[in-house]
Amino acid sequence: MGLKRNVGLMEGLRYQGKGPMLTYYLHRISGLSIVIFVALHILAGYLSNQAWGSSTGLFINSIYESWIFQIYIFFCALFHAINGLRIVILDLWPKLIEYQREAIWIEWLVFLPIYSIALFVIIRSGLGG
Repeated sequence: MGLKRNVGLMEGLRYQGKGPMLTYYLHRISGLSIVIFVALHILAGYLSNQAWGSSTGLFINSIYESWIFQIYIFFCALFHAINGLRIVILDLWPKLIEYQREAIWIEWLVFLPIYSIALFVIIRSGLGG
């Protein structure tokens, strides 16, 4: 049976869950961004093959081929994958939930070097280097 909580909007907005809450929000935002990206990718492919919409398809392509958008979508994909792996590990071994904050620190320690290298490569190629 679920817990019943009478928490108003203002009390909910003041909640500072720190690391776990941040990963919760970032996981949802990154998942939604990935879905939107895939939908735009399919739409652009469809419109590029149509005589009446080729300029629209090319416009959408130009958006998600820009290096700024690639930085964002790579952040979303990599964070979503690593955070999802953390969630799966904690689900498979419930005794590890006690160490959830430490798992989040390990997640960031894995994420940041990989993302930094990718960020360097994307920016260098985006700026023509």
